Amino acid sequence: MRTCATQPATGAAAPPPRRKKRSVHPSVPLTPRTTDPDDLIRDADRVVVSSSGGADSQSMLSDVLRRTRALGMLDKVIVVHADLGRIEYPGTLDLAAEQARLAGAPRFEVVRAAGPDLLDRVGLRYLKLKAKAEQEARERGEDPAAAKVAPAWPSATARWCTPDAKRGPIHTLYTRLTRELAHLGRPVRILACIGQRAAESRQRAKLAAVEIDRSASNGRRHITTWRPIHAWTDTEVWEEIARSGLPYHWAYDGGNRRLSCVFCVLGCTSDLINGARRMPELAAAYAEQETAVGADFRHGLSMKDIIRRAAEVDQEQGPATRPPAGTALAARVGEPAAALYLDRLASLRKSHDAAS
Repeated sequence: MRTCATQPATGAAAPPPRRKKRSVHPSVPLTPRTTDPDDLIRDADRVVVSSSGGADSQSMLSDVLRRTRALGMLDKVIVVHADLGRIEYPGTLDLAAEQARLAGAPRFEVVRAAGPDLLDRVGLRYLKLKAKAEQEARERGEDPAAAKVAPAWPSATARWCTPDAKRGPIHTLYTRLTRELAHLGRPVRILACIGQRAAESRQRAKLAAVEIDRSASNGRRHITTWRPIHAWTDTEVWEEIARSGLPYHWAYDGGNRRLSCVFCVLGCTSDLINGARRMPELAAAYAEQETAVGADFRHGLSMKDIIRRAAEVDQEQGPATRPPAGTALAARVGEPAAALYLDRLASLRKSHDAAS
């Protein structure tokens, strides 16, 4: 007797259940009503500026605050920092708070992912992937001990770290803001400002400067993503920093090209080596996790190799030191502009201290 193709044969494993496609509330628009920066701000109930403490986000911050101030709508602005804990450079949270304070932001929020940090999550993810691989091997009648386990580390094709550590926690802020504005009696309009630039990567070059975030929107809130500096060059970013006088992260003076996690899987090798020189204990923790999950931190590049190369640089140049403030800015926009920047920064801090 032939078994019907639509039914599993006796003893066969049932097909996996189909994942239910998430429906988007019909009130959520498909496209933005406008892409004009001033109109985006006018339409928004709240303007949420994501701040990592890095150069892109701080230049975006000063640009957005200048626009909202000119429109008389500074009260709409909320700056949010997703605190990554031990996997980012020490002082990053304090710097993001100071940038927001000196820029004149009326509200600063800190969000954090619940549970283990990213490094510990790699270990937990490995255990789940290992259990899955072993179970699938058993179902195929193979030796589970020889099962190949999928990579547990984040990668360019599996960037689970961003939604877990940043996007998800920031969405909890959206939920709070929606509750705060429930009296409006309509979907709350949130303008989410992100400092992503086309010049950073081919993937980011494909992103729209303005779009509806339908995955974060629902019947109670509509999220419009705005990338105010999407078309800016590196030079324009640093010129804005020089103009604003806001403090930038010391890691740039130490040679970093970008600022994110100390050991971002997408970071350039020189940034990773800088991280290992300045945070050897964290580098050692990553190396231990490599051993535990049986895979390199990044395909073709292990943390052990990064540590070795950092030690070679230390041997040639001596232990890593923190260069004078303004070093990175002088290299990008010139020493005269850097000198003026340092004067602006000192004046900003003095004025703020006097006011407080």
